[in-house]
Amino acid sequence: MRREHGGPTPTRLMSTLKKTLLQQGMKLMSDPRVVKLMQDERVMKAVMAAMSMPGKAQSFAREQAENIAKAMALATEGEVRDLQRTVRKLEEELARIRADQVATGNAKKKSGDAR
Repeated sequence: MRREHGGPTPTRLMSTLKKTLLQQGMKLMSDPRVVKLMQDERVMKAVMAAMSMPGKAQSFAREQAENIAKAMALATEGEVRDLQRTVRKLEEELARIRADQVATGNAKKKSGDAR
């Protein structure tokens, strides 16, 4: 999909689409036939199930990607984040130990100089 100079950005396009859908939804909700239909418990259950589908699909896709990664012995995104966090903590601890060693070395030099 090629964008012409000055054309709408994907974000602006989605915003416009959301506004249009919201306006159409509000028009529908003011229709007495739709109001009556929405009072039916079966319809509401179907609507709620439809609204939860994107989240379920995303969760399913994420789980399948993790299963494939494990089967191929690859690190998942979460595992990489955990490893990065561990490395960062270890680097901080190493820097602290080195700083303590430098301070201890300086203190020994000063006490040796005083003799």
